[in-house]
Amino acid sequence: MNILDKIIAQKQIEVAERSSLVPVKLLEKSAFFEGKVVSMKKYVCDPEKSGIISEFKRKSPSKGLINGAASVEAVSIGYMQAGASALSILTDTDFFGGSNADLKEARKFNFCPILRKDFVVDEYQILEAKSIGADCILLIAASLEPARLKELAAFAKSLGLEVLMEVHDGEELERSLCEDLDLVGVNNRNLKTFEVSLDISMELADRIPADFVKISESGISKPETLVSLKKAGFDGFLIGESFMKSSRPEQAAYTFIKEYKKLLAK
Repeated sequence: MNILDKIIAQKQIEVAERSSLVPVKLLEKSAFFEGKVVSMKKYVCDPEKSGIISEFKRKSPSKGLINGAASVEAVSIGYMQAGASALSILTDTDFFGGSNADLKEARKFNFCPILRKDFVVDEYQILEAKSIGADCILLIAASLEPARLKELAAFAKSLGLEVLMEVHDGEELERSLCEDLDLVGVNNRNLKTFEVSLDISMELADRIPADFVKISESGISKPETLVSLKKAGFDGFLIGESFMKSSRPEQAAYTFIKEYKKLLAK
């Protein structure tokens, strides 16, 4: 069983527990449920912004604890002040040390698109995402049958949420593309081996149809890399670890984005 399989198995148990404790009717009563969704697509493609989706995550299965002391409030506000286009907030507890409370906290202080970064296997989690103030959900092609992924994407759209589909190779991309997606992310980290290679993004850039906003995810630690990815056709970049491993992630993001903008201006 690879780590992705373990996470998905745990999610199934988690969803069953949560849905029995908090019924859908209660989720629908949340103050955020009727809120207007802020478009991740628009913000990422806004030429005035950096295209960077800055991620808040405390730990990961591959790296263990990355930053246990970071404050969601300080980091999320700092990310946006640094020039990020959007936020990604990990809400998985067991493997990434996050929680729904983290996303609610980020929502309280920021008017920007927020991606709920989690492992979606059920419609309940999409209702939950809406109830905690998320604007966009993640669907991972490696963990969902294409027909199931399409169902979940359509359900998210029916709630007004945007959808980012994540792929790791060309086969996943071909079989899982569907009309209810807004953004397609290429994860440069193999979730089975944890090896990182930017070649994956470079290989798939031209294979993602122009109708979708293209995002490169994971393993991005240098502003120069963003310039290459931008030239290859990517609109946005999801960066977490290289910011979060700093004692002040928001400062790391500020320095990174400033340098990236300087390179772009050349």
